[in-house]
Amino acid sequence: MGLSTTTAARWVERWERQQQRYAIDREERFTVVADVVEHVAAGRRSPVVVDLGCGPGSLAVRLARRLPRARIVAVDMDPVLLELARAHAGSAGAAGRVRYVEAEIGAADWTAALGVGGPLDAAVSTTALHYLPGHRLQRVYAQLAGILRPGGVLVNADHLMPEDAADIAVHVGRRRARRQRAFAHEDWESWWAAAERDPELTALFAERRRRHGAPAAGGRTEGRRADGRGTGDNGLTLNRHAAMLRAAGFAQAGPVWQVGNSCVLVAVR
Repeated sequence: MGLSTTTAARWVERWERQQQRYAIDREERFTVVADVVEHVAAGRRSPVVVDLGCGPGSLAVRLARRLPRARIVAVDMDPVLLELARAHAGSAGAAGRVRYVEAEIGAADWTAALGVGGPLDAAVSTTALHYLPGHRLQRVYAQLAGILRPGGVLVNADHLMPEDAADIAVHVGRRRARRQRAFAHEDWESWWAAAERDPELTALFAERRRRHGAPAAGGRTEGRRADGRGTGDNGLTLNRHAAMLRAAGFAQAGPVWQVGNSCVLVAVR
């Protein structure tokens, strides 16, 4: 839709700043996800990685920089965020290394829309899968198990509540988030409201409403609250996620990094 790289860069930069309010140690989480993918992809000529719920490409761009030989497919259902990601990719150092796909995770034939033509080495997600209801997430886990190669991984960085000491985990997460908010001057709602007022994004927001009936302010990618209990949270605990992954066909599932209830969960096919 003719979005300029300058406009895309401005809105992605603002997205990055406002997300610091909600994702605890966000940059470290991205680094841990990349560490896992790099380890699994070692020795692979052209590893294939899918980013689920990619938003404006925050994680996909970081993976492209870290793994220059990887083929990365970034999928989301929001046309505003996807177009920001596409327009920003070149200036962010990921030109030609990330392919963006519009699809609804868990919908019929959504894996076919990825167009990867073979098994995945890794599927990654950051603060997106908690929007899926439990029954749908179970189906998605099974679908991912079916397209990951043996030894491939699903890496999910999200707010995942522990079974024990949950209140303390939430408290620790909130305290850590408050310390980070000094660096984030814009919140989720104000970012969306301001973006819709940009004339260069008008057509994209109109398309967003046409396709999804989405309200002006409020996307689906990267959670809104530091405790993970925002609108659309499926409420599944860390242990429940691990059990669902094993039931879906993953051989192993467990956390590799955690601060409060902010967690990087890895499942090995």
